[in-house]
Amino acid sequence: MTQASRASYARSVRGSGPGLLLAHGAGGGIEANYGSIMDGLAAEHTVVGIDFPGSGATPAAEAPLDLDELTDQLVAAADAEGLETFAVCGYSLGGPVAIRTAARHPERVSALVLSATFAHVDTRTELAAGIWQQLFESGQHVLLAQYLAQLALSAPLLNSLTPAQVRAAAESTASSIPPGTGAQVDLVRRADVREDLAAVSAATLVIVTTADSLVPAGLQRRLAAAIPGAETAELASGHLPFAERPKEWLGLITDFLARQQARH
Repeated sequence: MTQASRASYARSVRGSGPGLLLAHGAGGGIEANYGSIMDGLAAEHTVVGIDFPGSGATPAAEAPLDLDELTDQLVAAADAEGLETFAVCGYSLGGPVAIRTAARHPERVSALVLSATFAHVDTRTELAAGIWQQLFESGQHVLLAQYLAQLALSAPLLNSLTPAQVRAAAESTASSIPPGTGAQVDLVRRADVREDLAAVSAATLVIVTTADSLVPAGLQRRLAAAIPGAETAELASGHLPFAERPKEWLGLITDFLARQQARH
């Protein structure tokens, strides 16, 4: 892998202080997934996030995405910003990226925060991701946006909207679905970091989104149980904590990171 390829992903940099790397979810991006809490994160940290291929300003990939490549890109972004050590925050697909980063760079990762994520998808989530990928690739993006609303929002929030409101929201968001969505969801279906979990030595917080229909809470708890010493926190949210519970999500992340910082 060339140095140029390692530094080719678009990155966002905000704030000052200890390093904090962000890894986003499939069909998302740094702004889409972390924008609502970025000010809070950047208040105490130098926050560095990369957009995966086909999200943000990163060009779409010509080949299937590779988890090791995403990991290398995340660390390369830290290198480019002069960060020797850093915490890593992974959301959804970003979770396996964050886990592999922690397993491969134990001397550099100071803390790990995992939200709404998995080490390996179960049959239910693989089936949902397969339909997601097929709807995207078939060009049925309004239907895809409606399907994702049903999967990603908690039942109370979804039921607070009328079917017409959901349809209108789907029509408005369909055009903004990132072009790299298909490749990113394909990686969700293939990612498997179960063998990395025992090698994670960084203090870890797993934020379980308890009303999540896409990545069920049970799958998230199994991940937490396999990481030595991992803490868990429960958030009454669907798969989109940045949309449903941003203040609470931010608080869980920053409180945990502050506790780890105080220990060093």
